[in-house]
Amino acid sequence: MAPTTIMAVANQKGGVGKTTTAVNLAASLAALEKRVLLVDLDPQGNATSAFGFDKAELVRHIYHCLVADVPVASILRQTELHGLDVAPANPDLAGAEVELVTELGREGRLGEALAPVVDRYDYVIIDCPPSLGLLTLNALAAADRVLIPLQCEYYALEGISHLLSTLDLITARLNRRLTIDGIVLTMFDRRNKLSFQVEAEVNAYFAAQVYQTKIPRNVRLSESPSFGKPALLYDITAPGTKAYLDLASEMLSRHTAKPAIAPPSSSATPPREATV
Repeated sequence: MAPTTIMAVANQKGGVGKTTTAVNLAASLAALEKRVLLVDLDPQGNATSAFGFDKAELVRHIYHCLVADVPVASILRQTELHGLDVAPANPDLAGAEVELVTELGREGRLGEALAPVVDRYDYVIIDCPPSLGLLTLNALAAADRVLIPLQCEYYALEGISHLLSTLDLITARLNRRLTIDGIVLTMFDRRNKLSFQVEAEVNAYFAAQVYQTKIPRNVRLSESPSFGKPALLYDITAPGTKAYLDLASEMLSRHTAKPAIAPPSSSATPPREATV
């Protein structure tokens, strides 16, 4: 059996479609008959509510696994999709950033917590918060790969050098196996020339690291969380649903064909202010 792939979905910028990508990629991989665990590591808990779980009613969640050594197996929730489980979160998770600061090995708490259950799954997808704080650091220290959603907006490349610099440091000091799985363009609008300009700019800098599948702006993708369902269960005919199924298929093909790409040196990335 192939080893489990642990993938962090990360970008320190908010509003890039990170949670939408984590949720719908996990659902699509499950639909393609992969066993998947989605770990909600964002205190907003949006990946949790996207599957219809009430954050306010959670007695135990990922916070307790990080700070109180509660077994991850005891918090897992099964979803409507066969083979897809969720490790839920709620706003209490924000406290972990403070409570773990003085702990030894604080960057490795998530990896330690996940270790007993990892072998149950083909993929573990970690939805990171929109920051480069301790929670994201834990995700990147636990992961084999990182997927970077990048929105097709004017400031698409702003700040990505910070993320790549962080990946450099983590690879050097904490997690030598970490590689960039790829960059996925989100909120792509074919009616908007700017989307194509962003695509060209990103391809110029990152080339083969960019997934060919682009995620379109789609009302159904935005609506589905309010119904407690991933897009796949909300509207299987929607363009956004098809895009995430295509992304999952492309990902599986890539993982079969070749290894992930090592993080580039941050000195080779565009400057902070780079825009299109």
